[in-house]
Amino acid sequence: MTTQAITTAGAARGTSEPAFTRKPKDTAGDRAVGAFSHTVLVIWSLIVILPLVWTLITSFKTTREIFASPFSLPANWNFDNYVSAWTQEGIGNYFLNTVIVVGFALVIVMILGAMCAYVLARYTFFGSRAIYYLMLAGLTFPVFLAIVPLFFVLRNIGLLNTLPGLILTYVAFALPFTVFFLYSFFKGLPDEIAEAAAIDGAGEWRTFFQVMLPMAKPGMASVAIFNFLGLWNQFLLPVALNTNKDNYVLSQGMASFASSAGYAVDFGALFAAVVITIVPVLIAYVIFQRQLQGSVSQGTMK
Repeated sequence: MTTQAITTAGAARGTSEPAFTRKPKDTAGDRAVGAFSHTVLVIWSLIVILPLVWTLITSFKTTREIFASPFSLPANWNFDNYVSAWTQEGIGNYFLNTVIVVGFALVIVMILGAMCAYVLARYTFFGSRAIYYLMLAGLTFPVFLAIVPLFFVLRNIGLLNTLPGLILTYVAFALPFTVFFLYSFFKGLPDEIAEAAAIDGAGEWRTFFQVMLPMAKPGMASVAIFNFLGLWNQFLLPVALNTNKDNYVLSQGMASFASSAGYAVDFGALFAAVVITIVPVLIAYVIFQRQLQGSVSQGTMK
Protein backbone atom coordinates (compact mmCIF):
# COMPACT_ATOMS: atom_id res chain seq x y z
CA MET A 1 0.00 0.00 0.00
CA THR A 2 1.44 3.40 -0.96
CA THR A 3 1.65 6.43 1.26
CA GLN A 4 -1.18 8.07 -0.70
CA ALA A 5 -3.41 5.03 -0.19
CA ILE A 6 -2.69 5.05 3.53
CA THR A 7 -3.58 8.75 3.78
CA THR A 8 -6.75 8.22 1.70
CA ALA A 9 -7.82 5.43 3.98
CA GLY A 10 -7.36 7.71 6.96
CA ALA A 11 -9.31 10.51 5.25
CA ALA A 12 -12.20 8.10 4.57
CA ARG A 13 -12.59 7.78 8.34
CA GLY A 14 -12.68 11.54 8.75
CA THR A 15 -9.16 11.88 10.11
CA SER A 16 -6.00 13.33 8.69
CA GLU A 17 -3.80 10.66 10.33
CA PRO A 18 -2.65 7.57 8.42
CA ALA A 19 -4.63 4.36 8.86
CA PHE A 20 -1.59 2.78 10.48
CA THR A 21 2.00 3.62 11.12
CA ARG A 22 4.93 1.48 10.20
CA LYS A 23 6.97 0.01 13.02
CA PRO A 24 10.47 1.44 12.97
CA LYS A 25 13.18 -1.03 12.06
CA ASP A 26 15.34 -2.43 14.80
CA THR A 27 18.73 -0.84 14.93
CA ALA A 28 21.97 -2.71 15.43
CA GLY A 29 22.07 -1.51 19.03
CA ASP A 30 18.57 -2.86 19.71
CA ARG A 31 19.51 -6.24 18.28
CA ALA A 32 22.70 -6.33 20.35
CA VAL A 33 20.86 -5.49 23.55
CA GLY A 34 18.18 -8.10 22.78
CA ALA A 35 20.76 -10.78 22.05
CA PHE A 36 22.69 -9.97 25.23
CA SER A 37 19.56 -10.00 27.44
CA HIS A 38 18.37 -13.29 25.95
CA THR A 39 21.80 -14.83 26.48
CA VAL A 40 21.84 -13.75 30.11
CA LEU A 41 18.32 -15.13 30.64
CA VAL A 42 19.27 -18.46 29.06
CA ILE A 43 22.38 -18.75 31.23
CA TRP A 44 20.42 -17.84 34.35
CA SER A 45 17.70 -20.37 33.49
CA LEU A 46 20.30 -23.10 33.06
CA ILE A 47 21.90 -22.20 36.40
CA VAL A 48 18.52 -22.59 38.09
CA ILE A 49 17.05 -25.53 36.17
CA LEU A 50 20.05 -27.85 35.72
CA PRO A 51 20.67 -28.42 39.48
CA LEU A 52 16.97 -29.21 39.93
CA VAL A 53 17.01 -31.68 37.05
CA TRP A 54 20.22 -33.27 38.35
CA THR A 55 18.71 -33.60 41.84
CA LEU A 56 15.59 -35.24 40.41
CA ILE A 57 17.60 -37.73 38.32
CA THR A 58 19.96 -38.49 41.20
CA SER A 59 17.03 -39.25 43.50
CA PHE A 60 16.43 -42.44 41.46
CA LYS A 61 20.05 -43.67 41.76
CA THR A 62 21.76 -45.71 44.43
CA THR A 63 24.64 -44.37 46.48
CA ARG A 64 27.08 -46.55 44.54
CA GLU A 65 25.81 -45.15 41.22
CA ILE A 66 26.05 -41.58 42.50
CA PHE A 67 29.73 -41.93 43.44
CA ALA A 68 30.60 -44.01 40.37
CA SER A 69 29.02 -41.68 37.81
CA PRO A 70 27.29 -38.58 39.22
CA PHE A 71 25.96 -37.32 35.87
CA SER A 72 24.78 -40.59 34.30
CA LEU A 73 21.20 -41.82 34.18
CA PRO A 74 20.09 -44.35 36.80
CA ALA A 75 20.21 -48.03 35.89
CA ASN A 76 16.72 -48.63 37.29
CA TRP A 77 13.97 -46.03 37.48
CA ASN A 78 12.09 -46.93 40.65
CA PHE A 79 10.80 -45.21 43.77
CA ASP A 80 12.77 -47.24 46.32
CA ASN A 81 14.66 -44.15 47.47
CA TYR A 82 11.41 -42.26 48.01
CA VAL A 83 9.91 -45.13 50.00
CA SER A 84 13.07 -45.40 52.09
CA ALA A 85 13.19 -41.65 52.76
CA TRP A 86 9.49 -41.46 53.59
CA THR A 87 9.39 -44.44 55.97
CA GLN A 88 12.83 -45.40 57.28
CA GLU A 89 14.27 -41.88 57.54
CA GLY A 90 11.09 -40.34 58.94
CA ILE A 91 10.54 -37.80 56.15
CA GLY A 92 6.83 -38.68 56.15
CA ASN A 93 6.49 -37.65 59.81
CA TYR A 94 8.52 -34.49 59.25
CA PHE A 95 6.41 -33.65 56.20
CA LEU A 96 3.18 -34.06 58.20
CA ASN A 97 4.52 -31.84 61.01
CA THR A 98 5.52 -29.19 58.48
CA VAL A 99 2.11 -29.24 56.81
CA ILE A 100 0.39 -28.86 60.20
CA VAL A 101 2.64 -26.05 61.42
CA VAL A 102 2.79 -24.09 58.16
CA GLY A 103 -0.90 -24.66 57.37
CA PHE A 104 -2.22 -23.42 60.71
CA ALA A 105 0.33 -20.59 60.91
CA LEU A 106 -0.50 -19.44 57.38
CA VAL A 107 -4.26 -19.36 58.00
CA ILE A 108 -3.88 -17.52 61.31
CA VAL A 109 -1.36 -14.97 60.05
CA MET A 110 -3.40 -14.24 56.91
CA ILE A 111 -6.57 -13.59 58.91
CA LEU A 112 -4.89 -11.54 61.63
CA GLY A 113 -2.64 -9.71 59.18
CA ALA A 114 -5.52 -8.78 56.89
CA MET A 115 -7.63 -7.53 59.79
CA CYS A 116 -4.76 -5.51 61.24
CA ALA A 117 -3.80 -4.03 57.87
CA TYR A 118 -7.43 -3.14 57.13
CA VAL A 119 -7.90 -1.30 60.43
CA LEU A 120 -4.61 0.58 60.13
CA ALA A 121 -5.33 1.54 56.50
CA ARG A 122 -9.02 2.48 56.77
CA TYR A 123 -9.40 3.94 60.27
CA THR A 124 -7.72 6.82 62.03
CA PHE A 125 -7.37 6.55 65.79
CA PHE A 126 -4.90 7.50 68.49
CA GLY A 127 -1.73 5.45 68.13
CA SER A 128 -2.54 4.00 64.71
CA ARG A 129 0.61 5.38 63.11
CA ALA A 130 2.70 4.20 66.06
CA ILE A 131 1.33 0.67 65.66
CA TYR A 132 2.07 0.73 61.94
CA TYR A 133 5.66 1.88 62.49
CA LEU A 134 6.13 -0.77 65.17
CA MET A 135 5.05 -3.33 62.58
CA LEU A 136 7.65 -1.93 60.20
CA ALA A 137 10.25 -2.10 62.97
CA GLY A 138 9.44 -5.80 63.32
CA LEU A 139 10.68 -6.31 59.76
CA THR A 140 14.08 -4.86 60.60
CA PHE A 141 14.55 -6.76 63.87
CA PRO A 142 16.97 -9.70 63.40
CA VAL A 143 15.31 -13.01 64.23
CA PHE A 144 18.34 -14.48 65.99
CA LEU A 145 18.19 -11.70 68.60
CA ALA A 146 14.72 -12.88 69.62
CA ILE A 147 15.66 -16.55 70.02
CA VAL A 148 16.56 -16.35 73.73
CA PRO A 149 13.44 -14.35 74.77
CA LEU A 150 11.24 -16.66 72.67
CA PHE A 151 12.82 -19.70 74.31
CA PHE A 152 11.98 -18.50 77.82
CA VAL A 153 8.50 -17.28 76.86
CA LEU A 154 7.55 -20.61 75.30
CA ARG A 155 9.04 -22.53 78.21
CA ASN A 156 7.11 -20.46 80.77
CA ILE A 157 3.78 -21.04 79.00
CA GLY A 158 4.49 -24.73 78.44
CA LEU A 159 4.74 -24.63 74.63
CA LEU A 160 8.45 -25.24 74.19
CA ASN A 161 9.23 -28.18 71.85
CA THR A 162 5.60 -28.39 70.75
CA LEU A 163 3.87 -27.81 67.42
CA PRO A 164 1.44 -25.17 68.85
CA GLY A 165 4.42 -23.21 70.19
CA LEU A 166 6.06 -23.35 66.78
CA ILE A 167 2.81 -22.23 65.12
CA LEU A 168 2.55 -19.18 67.38
CA THR A 169 6.19 -18.31 66.72
CA TYR A 170 5.68 -18.56 62.96
CA VAL A 171 2.63 -16.30 63.20
CA ALA A 172 4.57 -13.67 65.14
CA PHE A 173 7.46 -13.96 62.69
CA ALA A 174 5.28 -13.47 59.56
CA LEU A 175 2.76 -10.93 60.89
CA PRO A 176 4.78 -7.69 60.33
CA PHE A 177 5.47 -8.50 56.69
CA THR A 178 1.83 -9.46 56.11
CA VAL A 179 0.55 -6.19 57.57
CA PHE A 180 3.11 -4.15 55.64
CA PHE A 181 2.26 -5.87 52.34
CA LEU A 182 -1.54 -5.67 52.68
CA TYR A 183 -1.61 -2.13 54.05
CA SER A 184 -1.21 -0.55 50.60
CA PHE A 185 -3.89 -2.79 49.07
CA PHE A 186 -6.52 -1.80 51.63
CA LYS A 187 -5.37 1.81 51.52
CA GLY A 188 -6.02 1.93 47.77
CA LEU A 189 -9.57 0.56 47.92
CA PRO A 190 -12.26 3.21 47.25
CA ASP A 191 -14.15 4.52 50.27
CA GLU A 192 -17.40 4.60 48.29
CA ILE A 193 -17.67 0.80 48.33
CA ALA A 194 -17.47 0.60 52.12
CA GLU A 195 -19.96 3.47 52.40
CA ALA A 196 -22.35 1.71 50.02
CA ALA A 197 -22.13 -1.47 52.10
CA ALA A 198 -22.88 0.54 55.25
CA ILE A 199 -25.92 2.12 53.58
CA ASP A 200 -27.16 -1.36 52.67
CA GLY A 201 -27.03 -2.29 56.34
CA ALA A 202 -23.77 -4.24 56.45
CA GLY A 203 -21.83 -4.04 59.70
CA GLU A 204 -18.09 -3.64 60.02
CA TRP A 205 -17.39 -7.37 60.12
CA ARG A 206 -19.61 -8.15 57.16
CA THR A 207 -18.16 -5.24 55.17
CA PHE A 208 -14.66 -6.51 55.79
CA PHE A 209 -15.15 -10.21 55.09
CA GLN A 210 -17.70 -10.00 52.24
CA VAL A 211 -16.82 -6.74 50.50
CA MET A 212 -13.33 -5.42 51.19
CA LEU A 213 -11.39 -8.65 51.71
CA PRO A 214 -12.40 -10.19 48.33
CA MET A 215 -11.25 -6.99 46.61
CA ALA A 216 -7.78 -7.50 48.09
CA LYS A 217 -7.58 -11.07 46.76
CA PRO A 218 -4.49 -10.45 44.55
CA GLY A 219 -2.58 -9.05 47.50
CA MET A 220 -3.76 -11.87 49.77
CA ALA A 221 -2.58 -14.48 47.25
CA SER A 222 0.81 -12.82 46.87
CA VAL A 223 1.56 -12.45 50.55
CA ALA A 224 0.30 -16.01 51.13
CA ILE A 225 2.89 -17.29 48.64
CA PHE A 226 5.71 -15.29 50.24
CA ASN A 227 4.70 -16.43 53.73
CA PHE A 228 4.40 -20.03 52.60
CA LEU A 229 7.89 -19.99 51.09
CA GLY A 230 9.41 -18.36 54.16
CA LEU A 231 7.69 -20.59 56.71
CA TRP A 232 8.18 -23.81 54.75
CA ASN A 233 11.95 -23.23 54.55
CA GLN A 234 12.31 -21.80 58.07
CA PHE A 235 15.26 -23.36 59.88
CA LEU A 236 16.56 -21.14 62.69
CA LEU A 237 13.33 -20.94 64.71
CA PRO A 238 12.53 -24.68 64.79
CA VAL A 239 16.15 -25.63 65.52
CA ALA A 240 16.21 -23.36 68.58
CA LEU A 241 12.64 -23.85 69.81
CA ASN A 242 11.74 -27.39 68.77
CA THR A 243 14.32 -29.96 69.88
CA ASN A 244 11.88 -32.85 70.26
CA LYS A 245 12.66 -35.17 67.32
CA ASP A 246 9.06 -36.35 67.10
CA ASN A 247 8.03 -32.76 66.32
CA TYR A 248 10.76 -32.03 63.77
CA VAL A 249 9.78 -30.14 60.63
CA LEU A 250 11.29 -30.84 57.20
CA SER A 251 14.20 -28.42 57.50
CA GLN A 252 15.27 -30.02 60.77
CA GLY A 253 14.69 -33.53 59.46
CA MET A 254 16.77 -32.86 56.36
CA ALA A 255 19.65 -31.45 58.42
CA SER A 256 19.50 -34.40 60.80
CA PHE A 257 19.35 -36.88 57.92
CA ALA A 258 22.30 -35.34 56.08
CA SER A 259 24.54 -35.20 59.17
CA SER A 260 23.49 -38.43 60.87
CA ALA A 261 26.07 -40.77 59.31
CA GLY A 262 28.51 -38.61 57.36
CA TYR A 263 29.65 -40.36 54.20
CA ALA A 264 27.71 -43.50 55.17
CA VAL A 265 24.40 -41.77 54.55
CA ASP A 266 22.05 -43.11 51.87
CA PHE A 267 22.54 -40.36 49.31
CA GLY A 268 19.85 -41.70 47.00
CA ALA A 269 17.27 -41.41 49.77
CA LEU A 270 18.71 -38.02 50.73
CA PHE A 271 18.15 -36.63 47.23
CA ALA A 272 14.67 -38.16 47.23
CA ALA A 273 13.97 -36.32 50.48
CA VAL A 274 15.16 -33.09 48.88
CA VAL A 275 12.70 -33.59 46.00
CA ILE A 276 9.89 -34.28 48.48
CA THR A 277 10.77 -31.04 50.26
CA ILE A 278 10.80 -28.76 47.23
CA VAL A 279 7.84 -30.21 45.28
CA PRO A 280 5.13 -28.54 47.46
CA VAL A 281 6.83 -25.16 47.00
CA LEU A 282 6.88 -25.55 43.21
CA ILE A 283 3.25 -26.68 43.14
CA ALA A 284 2.16 -23.71 45.26
CA TYR A 285 3.95 -21.26 42.98
CA VAL A 286 2.55 -22.83 39.79
CA ILE A 287 -0.99 -22.64 41.17
CA PHE A 288 -0.79 -19.04 42.41
CA GLN A 289 1.64 -17.47 39.93
CA ARG A 290 -1.16 -15.66 38.04
CA GLN A 291 -2.35 -13.99 41.25
CA LEU A 292 1.23 -13.05 42.06
CA GLN A 293 1.79 -11.48 38.64
CA GLY A 294 -1.55 -9.68 38.85
CA SER A 295 -0.75 -8.16 42.22
CA VAL A 296 2.63 -6.95 41.01
CA SER A 297 1.07 -5.29 37.95
CA GLN A 298 -1.58 -3.64 40.10
CA GLY A 299 1.08 -2.33 42.45
CA THR A 300 3.03 -0.79 39.60
CA MET A 301 -0.05 0.96 38.20
CA LYS A 302 -0.99 2.69 41.44
